[in-house]
Amino acid sequence: MRAFALLFALHFGDEHPGGDRWFSADKAKHFFTAAFVQSASFSAFRLAGVHVSGSIAGASAVTAAVSIGKEAHDLRTGGDASVKDLLWDAAGAAGASVLLHQTER
Repeated sequence: MRAFALLFALHFGDEHPGGDRWFSADKAKHFFTAAFVQSASFSAFRLAGVHVSGSIAGASAVTAAVSIGKEAHDLRTGGDASVKDLLWDAAGAAGASVLLHQTER
């Protein structure tokens, strides 16, 4: 639970301090946050007994919901929603999925 609190504390800061560039600290946060959400969700699904492929699908849905929810939150609160952020989120989720697919149990 503390990890999620830290995750969201880091993720809800100054959105695009230097503009919405493709490569920035903000994009690294998006990548690693999505990878973390993907990994944590995958672990929860596996713990519940879901097969690896089903766990990856479920975790991807959770990660997508968190990512899209974050951008929707930005729109509602006057921040800048970004397609680039969503693409970095997708890259983080995909990278984690590749690693998670290799798990034995």
